[in-house]
Amino acid sequence: MLPFPLSRRLRLLGIYPLLFFLAQAIHYWQIRQLGHLLWMCNVSNILLGVGLLTGRARLIRIAVVWLVPGILIWWRYVVGEWFGYASLDWWAVFSSTLAHVGGLSVGIVSLRRVRIDGITWLYAFGWYLLMQFLSRLITPPDLNVNVSHKIYGSWYPTFESYFKFWFVLTVLVGVCLWLITWLLSKLWPCGPTVQT
Repeated sequence: MLPFPLSRRLRLLGIYPLLFFLAQAIHYWQIRQLGHLLWMCNVSNILLGVGLLTGRARLIRIAVVWLVPGILIWWRYVVGEWFGYASLDWWAVFSSTLAHVGGLSVGIVSLRRVRIDGITWLYAFGWYLLMQFLSRLITPPDLNVNVSHKIYGSWYPTFESYFKFWFVLTVLVGVCLWLITWLLSKLWPCGPTVQT
């Protein structure tokens, strides 16, 4: 995989997602839950930062494909919870917003330059399977990072076993990644001369 020709300015934009990840790391270190750093939206900031700094278009594309559902899930399950608290930890709100809104913003700016091809969903799916496996190996089950240990919350009545839940979730993830890639490729398609 050859480096993609990016301007120095665009490459340096890769510092931001790494700082967003660092902000999340500080937050999770403070609350002693570092396992949360392996959520797809958090590790996508690392992937995006490394992709930009090294000029690897494939890494940038995978990261953006994951940051899109990441912001939707974050809005539903994290931001929605903030309104139920009388007092919020301002650093948690700040770092979480940076990782999701900031990461996706940098990703979209980057994607406009590197474009996206139709096969990206398959790489993003492989990245998901790897991160889910790592999450299962090294994160505490009570955190359920990337839904790697147990059925997620309100899905309990629908599924009687984690394996069935995992299988359906994995199929849905694959379909969603394909759909996101397809939509993004309509906005920013790779031309015949664009390197991957």
